[in-house]
Amino acid sequence: MSNDLHTAPTKKSEQKRVAIEERARQLKDQRQRQQRRSRLVKAAWITASVLAVALVTTLIVSTALSGMSNETANPASPDGASLVGRSAPDFTMPDTSGQEVSLASFRGSSAVILYFSEGAGCEACIVQMKAIEQKQAEFSKAGFTVLPIVMNTSAQIEADTASYAVKTPFLIDGGTASAVYGTLGKGMHEGMPGHSFVVVDKDGVVRWSGDYPSMWLDPSELLSKASDAIK
Repeated sequence: MSNDLHTAPTKKSEQKRVAIEERARQLKDQRQRQQRRSRLVKAAWITASVLAVALVTTLIVSTALSGMSNETANPASPDGASLVGRSAPDFTMPDTSGQEVSLASFRGSSAVILYFSEGAGCEACIVQMKAIEQKQAEFSKAGFTVLPIVMNTSAQIEADTASYAVKTPFLIDGGTASAVYGTLGKGMHEGMPGHSFVVVDKDGVVRWSGDYPSMWLDPSELLSKASDAIK
């Protein structure tokens, strides 16, 4: 009987030891699995970051190259400011008086202010021209001829100019000049001129351009900007 009493606690101790060792082994395995998962997650993040940086770099380079390509193919980009310092693109178009007007005809005799606007249906555009016309003597004294340009028919624009007693003939553009001078889409309507001014000096060089979505530029300020541009 004494042998049985001695064996019982020994077996229990052994079972407890085995249980502890098994638990320790399980905990060790669990830590190893967690470490492996952590390494895999870290590696995945590094890979994703490298790919993201590569993608962004590719997009930046691609955009830059595309911009350079467009600038080379179309030096007169859709922005009048890009023409400043360059020879003004020439044009010939009819006006509402029935005359053919070419920009080149003013070279050597008068600086020119091109006024592109939405024209018919735009009250502010007609009011702008009326205000300029009222200071015509000042523009002429400073050596400027103002040419209003619209993409309307003669009948359309004449109906509006008659309402405000505007006498200056409007040039009728089929869209080519408005596009070349970068005025399209600068106002309220896509594909139509906004409210833009371009100053061309006597030598036929563009000296200044400005877009006015507010549909107004005080004539005195316009004359001042134009005069400063050709000094």
